[in-house]
Amino acid sequence: MTSRNHEILTPVPIIKPASRLGDVKEYYFSKKLREIAQMRAEGKKVLNLGIGSPDLAPAEEVIEEFINHIHDEDNHGYQSYSGIPELRQAFAGWYAEWFGVNLDPNGEILPLIGSKEGIMHIAMTFLEKGDEVLVPNPGYPSYSAVSKLTGATIREYKLEAENGWLPDLDNLSQQDLSKVKIMWISYPNMPTGAKADTAFFQRLVNLARKNAFLIVNDNPYSFILNDEQKSILSIPGAKDVCLELNSLSKSHNMAGWRIGMLAGKSYFIQNILRFKSNMDSGMFKPSQLAAAKALTSPASWYKKLNDTYRERRKVVYELMDLLNCEYDTNQCGMFVWAKVPDQYETSYELSDEILEKVHVFLTPGGIFGSQGEKYIRLSLCSKKEDFKEAIGRIKSVLNS
Repeated sequence: MTSRNHEILTPVPIIKPASRLGDVKEYYFSKKLREIAQMRAEGKKVLNLGIGSPDLAPAEEVIEEFINHIHDEDNHGYQSYSGIPELRQAFAGWYAEWFGVNLDPNGEILPLIGSKEGIMHIAMTFLEKGDEVLVPNPGYPSYSAVSKLTGATIREYKLEAENGWLPDLDNLSQQDLSKVKIMWISYPNMPTGAKADTAFFQRLVNLARKNAFLIVNDNPYSFILNDEQKSILSIPGAKDVCLELNSLSKSHNMAGWRIGMLAGKSYFIQNILRFKSNMDSGMFKPSQLAAAKALTSPASWYKKLNDTYRERRKVVYELMDLLNCEYDTNQCGMFVWAKVPDQYETSYELSDEILEKVHVFLTPGGIFGSQGEKYIRLSLCSKKEDFKEAIGRIKSVLNS
């Protein structure tokens, strides 16, 4: 007789994940961070120069605002799905002051737990099987991943250095766009650092209006090493066919706070809220109040932040020169995007070689699409001393 503690268990068949996952893979940086953590556990001092996670703190008054509100007992409950009024009003003021865009805080702004969350909400609200999605190559991997999860069909559009990393709108206008539902764009661009001007935005809005699809501009880098803030929503008629994502992650050093926003026509916002309200229960109120404070930061805040990044970028240029990489000094944002030497077939080869030999991680551009395979991306989110140490390590290998 078998005792209760020694019963023979019947084998359970493998429980398969939903088919919607398809070929959606784990996010590249999720895997790479585990690899780096393992290397560090083995005693290797790895310098991670690839990920855009700000290493600087928010403004002191923002932290104080957070602390001032966490002891209030009324601030610890569930919050509104559409964010507190103070935060929506602060976002509206921020867009009016810096982007020249008037937004109704009661209908045209939706606070988010980071803009990455918004990408999923937009896709799940508007996309389904049979729809087509225009996705940039190179581009932020999440655009493709979330679009695939909806069952929609990906249509890549290529970005090339020769065209300033802008989509070829003449080529797009000659294509059948009747099934296109969403076009993802990101200007200032990630990963290339390219900028878009008003004329480009106007042409893009005209294309979307003519073909009745939605443009989503992901705009978190507008304040980093960039002299002029632009929003696609400033274009006449844009609100009929455009949404814009923004975030405090880069502009205010609040990546871990998870504060973002979506702006656009009330019709779009209300439909997205139908999905979002089933996904979360609002953000911690003190975080929202602190974010509202951050959005009132003066020009001197952005200048000080950019002075730091500008000094770091000079050292990154030295590192790129050491690796014989080519780069455009007019790019903006918190990364440097550079073409690898011809001796490397892909950027993965260079990235893997540097990681293996000197324990320095550089992001291979291939993770952003085939158009990025000959490029690498370095983040400016490390101290100058780290970049200088990386230079010293690489020099030691080159001279050996």
